[in-house]
Amino acid sequence: MNEIFDVYNIIFLGLAVFILFRLKSVLGKRTGNERPPFDPYSKQDDAGQSSQGGKSQSDNVIPMPGQESYQETGIREPEENGEVVIDKLAPQGTALNEALKQILSVDRTFEPREFIEGASAAYEMIVTAFAEGDRKTLKQLLSKDVFDGFIMAIDEREKRDEVIESTFVGIDKAEIVEAALKDGTAQVTVKVQSQLISATCDKDGEVVDGDPNKVSEVIDIWTFARDTGSRDPNWKLVATESAE
Repeated sequence: MNEIFDVYNIIFLGLAVFILFRLKSVLGKRTGNERPPFDPYSKQDDAGQSSQGGKSQSDNVIPMPGQESYQETGIREPEENGEVVIDKLAPQGTALNEALKQILSVDRTFEPREFIEGASAAYEMIVTAFAEGDRKTLKQLLSKDVFDGFIMAIDEREKRDEVIESTFVGIDKAEIVEAALKDGTAQVTVKVQSQLISATCDKDGEVVDGDPNKVSEVIDIWTFARDTGSRDPNWKLVATESAE
């Protein structure tokens, strides 16, 4: 019995040595000259191989547009969001141009074009939330005074058992028409030209205002504001008026 056990031990030992030898011959040895692991984000040379060897990691990074200067200075280049963009939106020497540059001087993250996009999105959300009576959404986007005015209108509508059937078609144009910096608070006024389908119906479903089958052009002038010293990047609606 012991002899059989010893024979098996010898066989298994021989197999183990053979397997280790084969693994060593297949995997090879490290010589210090191996290619670095492939990095899909590193810069590729003409042969399609990674060019990491012999260079620092920063040499292999392909920055996004405007990313390099932002990483170095913490401020995006004027071509992206500064004076050059402001000059395109408002002629030099105008009150609007000077006011936007004042805002930029205290808030280097301010970008006029991005602001217009954000204001347009907020406009659609606010108009839709008002029609639906969505107080939660309105509270997040409106200043206290404006919120109180909107809620009063919603409450009165609900007391009359009226509902608004509204469809937001889209925004034709949005542009900054006024700006100011007062005591650290930035204010930017946007003129929004939109298309809406809106009708107010009573409890019996009869239309008392508007037309559910007509697309109407609406022009609003809304002012947004934010405390430039706050960590909160969000702007809130602080004033509204309709353009005739």
